[in-house]
Amino acid sequence: MLVVVGGHSRDIGKTSVVASLIQASPQLSWTAMKITQFGHGICSVSGAGCDCCLAPEHSYAIAQERQAGPSDTGRFLAAGARMSYWVRTAGGQLTHALPAIREVLAASENVIMESNSILEFLAPALYLVVLDFAKVDFKASSLRFLNRADACVVIDRDIHEPAWKGVPRDIWDGKPQFRVRPPQYVTAALSAFVSDRLAAAGTGTGSDGACS
Repeated sequence: MLVVVGGHSRDIGKTSVVASLIQASPQLSWTAMKITQFGHGICSVSGAGCDCCLAPEHSYAIAQERQAGPSDTGRFLAAGARMSYWVRTAGGQLTHALPAIREVLAASENVIMESNSILEFLAPALYLVVLDFAKVDFKASSLRFLNRADACVVIDRDIHEPAWKGVPRDIWDGKPQFRVRPPQYVTAALSAFVSDRLAAAGTGTGSDGACS
C-alpha cells in the first residue's frame, strides 16, 4: 500500500510527519521514500551544477539509505523504516524514475512517500497534505493536487486562519483535519486514521498505487 505525504511549501514539517508516522506504526513495516526534483542545471546524480543533466543517464537517480542519521532518509531509518530511498530527478523528469519507483512498491508491504509530484502518476491508498497557516507560500503544484487529499495535517501554531491567498477554502476546509504541535508531528488519532485507511484499502475498498 502507498501513503503519500505532501505539503504546500518547503520546510513545514513533511519529513517530520513521515518519520513520526513510521515511528507510531511499526506494525506496518514501512519502506520510506523521499522524492526531490532539482531545478534547471542541477544534476540528479550528484546534486551539483551540471551541463548535461538532460542526458538520459542524468534524468534521475535513486539511492538506498544505509545509515540512520540526520539526513531526511536517515531519519526515516532511525524512526523504524525497513528501508529508505532518496529519488532525485531533474525538474519535470519524474517519469524517468517511475520504473525504479514501481520496483520498490512491488517489493514492499507498505510505502510512505514524501512527495506531491508523484500524484501525477500514482494513485495512493492515502494522501495526506501538511498545511501551515503561518506560511504564505502555496506552491501551484500543491494546489493542483489539494482536492485529492484524504486529510490535512495542520501544524498547530494557534493560528486559525491561513496566511496564504487564492486557495479556495472549500477545497481543504471540509476534509478531516489533524492538528499537530511540534515537536510532536503525529497524534493517536492521525496514526489510527492511517492504519484504518490502509486496512480498508487492503480489503479492496481503496487504491493500490496503480497508475492513475
